[in-house]
Amino acid sequence: MEVWKKANELSFQVFELTKSLPRSEDYGLTSQIRRSANSISSNISEAFGRKTKKDKRNFYIVARGSAFETQSHLLYGGKVKYFNEQIVGKLIEEYDDLIHQLNKIMKALG
Repeated sequence: MEVWKKANELSFQVFELTKSLPRSEDYGLTSQIRRSANSISSNISEAFGRKTKKDKRNFYIVARGSAFETQSHLLYGGKVKYFNEQIVGKLIEEYDDLIHQLNKIMKALG
């Protein structure tokens, strides 16, 4: 699925972005943003494996929520100057596109 591929690639980009975070953030922002970014593709995978439309839709909803959470972490990281604002802006746009794709899938499921 293209949406899974995009989510997986974005998770990798977030991982790379967070490599330079201070060690003091290991259990804070670093952990939170990596988990939320990785959660998106995981929930898309789980949705794909579900049998009913209702079950599938619920996992896509969770994936979308994690995408919004990741955007929030990116914005925070940009504001406190951990991340380059141009990189944050591009990633926010990519997550907006991912959210749009998830919305289309959920709409098709009813």
